[in-house]
Amino acid sequence: MSIVIDALFVGKARPLARDGHADVPSGIVKASQKDKVWLSLNGLQGDEQGDRSYHGGPEKALHHYAAEHYAYWQSQYADSPAAMVAGAFGENISTNGITERSVYIGDVYRIGSALVQVSQGRQPCWKLNRLLCRDGVALAMQVSGATGWYYRVLQEGWIERGDKLELLERPQPGWPMARLISALFSPAAQADEWRQAAAIGQLSLNWRTTFSRRIQSGQIEDWSRRLSEPT
Repeated sequence: MSIVIDALFVGKARPLARDGHADVPSGIVKASQKDKVWLSLNGLQGDEQGDRSYHGGPEKALHHYAAEHYAYWQSQYADSPAAMVAGAFGENISTNGITERSVYIGDVYRIGSALVQVSQGRQPCWKLNRLLCRDGVALAMQVSGATGWYYRVLQEGWIERGDKLELLERPQPGWPMARLISALFSPAAQADEWRQAAAIGQLSLNWRTTFSRRIQSGQIEDWSRRLSEPT
């Protein structure tokens, strides 16, 4: 099956408001791009993040989200102030035909004149709650496993809507992103799974470090600061 970019999104960091809370800068609201956009090691030209401590950077240069997930989110958040359509969750790339079950950590794709590699999944944060004006959205995405995934850029280049994703390498055929996301987020995940994940060389350093710390401590880290909006 030929997979193409159905939509390409870029956004500036702007204040994200919610009644009763102070505005925070965020690049989650993005605009569809009709023309070619330059993809550098740090992401798409013109794309911004509100807090570079947690978002963006070389290991999260490009975020890909499967458009077919939106039918589920429409059923869950039919009254959302943000339309549950492609681009709603701040992704850069939207496609149909591949999901976390059919994309593998370390996969290398040619997109346009660029080369990218799957580096990690998304760790949903409380800005999703603010976007939809409802608590618990970030946690719901985490539990669903429909988080999307990130790419690092191996070769900079131009990409645009309509470009095909050409799979060139699959170094980890035993590790679809669904398995990796479950290893990180499922409370039922076991130490052996963490140990195997920590040894995946194509996985981002941040995720490998997280799995290694769990092996040492035997505990899953506290996610409350990431999932719950500060009061």
